[in-house]
Amino acid sequence: MFECLTKINWKKVGLFASGTLFGTAGIKALASDDAKKLYTNCTAAVLRAKETVMNTVTTVQENAEDIYEGAKQINEERAEAKAAAEFAEEAEEETTEEVMDYKAGDTFFNR
Repeated sequence: MFECLTKINWKKVGLFASGTLFGTAGIKALASDDAKKLYTNCTAAVLRAKETVMNTVTTVQENAEDIYEGAKQINEERAEAKAAAEFAEEAEEETTEEVMDYKAGDTFFNR
């Protein structure tokens, strides 16, 4: 009758019993009022950190928008200056051609 008890691996039984005991004690500790107070304080700290991060993100986004608008303005001004320079260059070429034609004896009215 006691032979079946000798075949039981008591180390495994002991590990199972201690795991069950620690698990039960852990659940009770996690569900205690002190633990709930700790969870509440930690959650409040995380929410404060989130608010700080979101404020920083908003500031960075606003600065990025300002930089983007400034860059667009610079590119528009460069494009306008380039177009004005090309127009002035074309007008100068036309004037030079007319002067060259006049010097060759060809007038505007003789064309």
